[in-house]
Amino acid sequence: MESGPAIFAGVVFALFGSALLVWTGTRLRRREPVAHGVNPVASAGLAGAVGVAALTLGAYCLTRL
Repeated sequence: MESGPAIFAGVVFALFGSALLVWTGTRLRRREPVAHGVNPVASAGLAGAVGVAALTLGAYCLTRL
């Protein structure tokens, strides 16, 4: 009964994290700002860290089945 929400949460976190990392990488490759009005290095670092954290949380949720 508990595996349904864990699978859903794990997939959502994994999709969000991977999409955020792909989006951040695309913006950096095109030399476009990740966030307007913010230091480019800080915004890219924060977006990358949040993406990795979301992927890690998704993997954690999927391994707790």
